[in-house]
Amino acid sequence: MSTESLADTAAAAALAVSSEVAVERWSNGTLAATTDLVAEEVPVALVYHDVPHVVMLATPADLEDYGVGFTLSEGLVARMDEIRGVEVTRGAGVADVHLSVAWERFTQLLQRRRNLAGRTGCGLCGAETAADAIRAPAPVPAGVTISAAQMHTAIEQLGTRQPINARTGSVHAAAWVRPQEGIQLVREDVGRHNALDKSIGARAGADFSSGYMLITSRASYEMVQKCATLGISLLVALSAPTAFAVRLAEQTGLTLVAFARRDRHVVYANPWRLK
Repeated sequence: MSTESLADTAAAAALAVSSEVAVERWSNGTLAATTDLVAEEVPVALVYHDVPHVVMLATPADLEDYGVGFTLSEGLVARMDEIRGVEVTRGAGVADVHLSVAWERFTQLLQRRRNLAGRTGCGLCGAETAADAIRAPAPVPAGVTISAAQMHTAIEQLGTRQPINARTGSVHAAAWVRPQEGIQLVREDVGRHNALDKSIGARAGADFSSGYMLITSRASYEMVQKCATLGISLLVALSAPTAFAVRLAEQTGLTLVAFARRDRHVVYANPWRLK
């Protein structure tokens, strides 16, 4: 194999979001040797001005969106224009997201540096103090109001907009939805926080009060925190909320809907946005 072919193979492997593995499948008393597709997760380092900040495990797709979304949702910058550049470098089973931000923000970031590893499902891991982890976002704007019918239509659409999950059955999705237009974009990741950050990053610079987030995971505290930080006023989750998340939603004025399915839902906070 030529040097060029080896490089192409390595690049393809670094970009893969799923891999085929050999399995033994048992069904109704019958054992068969076959293959299955499983989701990839790789260490992704977020690096600001060449200073490592945190390493998370993530699906190696839409990493530019991830870097931008994480930077915004974690409050490392206050506005999109404070992110000056983003570049992704990929290696053998690893990726680095290099970001440059406004200098005053970088100085603040150094003071709260989180050069720690984060698990795939980790929400607050990496925070050095409780104050770092439990931020208090400002109240969200009035934002959107939607009908239950619009919301349930979006939920039904979401099932057809998750190609990685269709292959592997093991990744979360976060969709940005506009009330009269339906789902605008979907991002997927093995980590629910990562999927949300990717969706936020893909929308960076736009008006976050014009739509809402629909997520396939549970609505935990940090999912509400990330949305409220960006001024997203409505979060719809297919799974359960936590009490901590409900309290934060109440405090920030965010409408929190959970256990959302095609034919049912439960509103846990600020129901007035849902007609």
